[in-house]
Amino acid sequence: MLSHTYNISLTWKEGRKGELNSPELSHGFEVATPPQFDKGIHGIWSPEHLFTASISSCFMTTFLAIAEYSKLEYQCFDCKAEGILAKEDGKFLMTEVILKPKVKLVNEVDRSKAERIIQKAETACLISNSIKTKVTLEMETWV
Repeated sequence: MLSHTYNISLTWKEGRKGELNSPELSHGFEVATPPQFDKGIHGIWSPEHLFTASISSCFMTTFLAIAEYSKLEYQCFDCKAEGILAKEDGKFLMTEVILKPKVKLVNEVDRSKAERIIQKAETACLISNSIKTKVTLEMETWV
């Protein structure tokens, strides 16, 4: 398999806030310490949000690829995600990410196929496979 590199630059702006950019992308955005921590900032993406978003977006793109390959007919895909931060052995960790995918199917007959594809997508997600955080699925399919 080929190796791929993804480049990020982070520049501190002030306080507990910085700006993420990539030469490969057209827009950067602010990141900050979340408000649950000392001097954290409300309303700005945090590392914890980005960690959770990374898993969720990788899961989605993996699902889309497997669904296309499997010729699954669906009308929409949505996935809410909860990232859980907890203190274990004196350290803060992202202990679990709960993915809540919802897939609206074209045909009822495809429900079990869709559920298998959702499971397969979670198993094949390269970000989930790269972390030690527990990833849990709470799926919903409907027609």
